[in-house]
Amino acid sequence: MKRVAIPIAENKLSEYFGGCSYYEIFEIKDGKVKNKITEMPTVSDVSELPDWLKQKNITDVIAYKVNKNIISFFASKKVNLFVGVPQNTSDVLIDEYLQGKLVSDEHIISELIK
Repeated sequence: MKRVAIPIAENKLSEYFGGCSYYEIFEIKDGKVKNKITEMPTVSDVSELPDWLKQKNITDVIAYKVNKNIISFFASKKVNLFVGVPQNTSDVLIDEYLQGKLVSDEHIISELIK
């Protein structure tokens, strides 16, 4: 089973991964959403978010912007990261994810690693 986390602010993908109001977590099995829950992390610093997500068994994160200093933490926790995804509602984003149409934006990624 996959668990996909999407940071949400104002009912759509948050501009910043660590600056969201809450996370929507989608449980996916056999290519379909089986459950959707809302959670607020219990961490005091954005650098702790990859550990929190790993504790929640998150396999994938959909984000717009992520602090370049924590991208390596995601890799070390074996969490797939989609970066630069258009700021849309979580339902639209998870549909694109399920259809295999969700891709990271190379322009945003290149800005992050400058």
